[in-house]
Amino acid sequence: MNTPKYTALCAAILAVFAGQARADDWPPVTISGFGTAALTASDTDDAEFIRPNQKAGVRTSPRTGVDSNFGIQGSAKLSDMISVTVQGLVRKNVTDNYGADMPWAFVKFKLSDDWNVRVGRTTLPIYFISDYRNVGYANTMLRPPAEVYRQVNGGATDGIDVQWQHSYGDSTVTAMGSIGRSRGPSRDGTAVTFHPVGDVLVQLENGPFTVRLGRAQATFDIVDLPGTPLATLLPQMRSVPAYAAALAQVPTENISGSFSSAGMSMDWNNIVVLSEYAMRRTDTRLVADTNSWYAMIGYRIGKFTPYYYHGEASQQSIRSFTGLPTSGPLAALTAGANAAIKVAEQSGDAFGLRWDFSKSAALKVQVDRVKPKGSAPFSFVNITNPAYSGPIKVYAAAIDFVF
Repeated sequence: MNTPKYTALCAAILAVFAGQARADDWPPVTISGFGTAALTASDTDDAEFIRPNQKAGVRTSPRTGVDSNFGIQGSAKLSDMISVTVQGLVRKNVTDNYGADMPWAFVKFKLSDDWNVRVGRTTLPIYFISDYRNVGYANTMLRPPAEVYRQVNGGATDGIDVQWQHSYGDSTVTAMGSIGRSRGPSRDGTAVTFHPVGDVLVQLENGPFTVRLGRAQATFDIVDLPGTPLATLLPQMRSVPAYAAALAQVPTENISGSFSSAGMSMDWNNIVVLSEYAMRRTDTRLVADTNSWYAMIGYRIGKFTPYYYHGEASQQSIRSFTGLPTSGPLAALTAGANAAIKVAEQSGDAFGLRWDFSKSAALKVQVDRVKPKGSAPFSFVNITNPAYSGPIKVYAAAIDFVF
């Protein structure tokens, strides 16, 4: 994403209002921030554990890059109706180096007590904790479950959204719709460009309970193929007539896709619950259809919250083509075609403990057990042992803070 463009946009908007006001009328800027300082390790040197879409991760030697990040946000209220928000985030993502991103950069127009419009860059609201999934302190678990939160890589959209929110007695109903463009880079050199992506969500809050339903619909391209396995595979398939039917199932442009999700949370009598279920569907076998879910439960004892979660991710579309040569000189090409449409599946369990030792900081420890289903799970990369089969344990300790 072109973050300098949005930095310049917000700066220009601020400059316009500055030119209309005396120096002593310049609106105050509110600065806030968050971060996670973490150490992560696994129990194997056969593969590296990663968060979704990271290029490199951790083996048995502890590293900081997997779960650590730092973010800072600035907001300026220009009038009773208009405000500007910009957020910067530093973390490791599609490269093995820390890099800066700008997940938020928008102008908000407050039309009434119930209606708001935002123009610019906002987070795709496809997950239950989309707005704050990078803010570790705001979440019970040390990291969002990869089984669900790996399904769509696009983290932000450049466009416009409209939000309506109204209270009815003890209940608050929120509805939002947005449309924009987004780009989800991948660690393997490819990227998914959405043009456009539209989404709607409805959320109901009542006391300790929150229920949220969402759906995103997009047309997208798989781009930046040079140097990737697909850049070699697809031309080879095109050169052999026997693969024509398979090629028709793996388009890379103008693909229709959807992501539907349902989630709920509860914080009642010291019991903490969070759960989501999601379905991804597309018109190309290169982005497989998946179902995924997780459920977490915790119990607050003073400043301590022990918790447990279980998650599952499975492929719903075909995992191999039928009718292709499986022996002779074309066997390797068929194996490559089948590998391209097969998504890794996994289940995960985690036990953790959160200690709120400060009003603005929490210490978390978490132990994960990740189990692949028939192939290497997507939580691991750079596999060095061909006999790798898991399950694998991951250990992490982190301090989350806000200011």
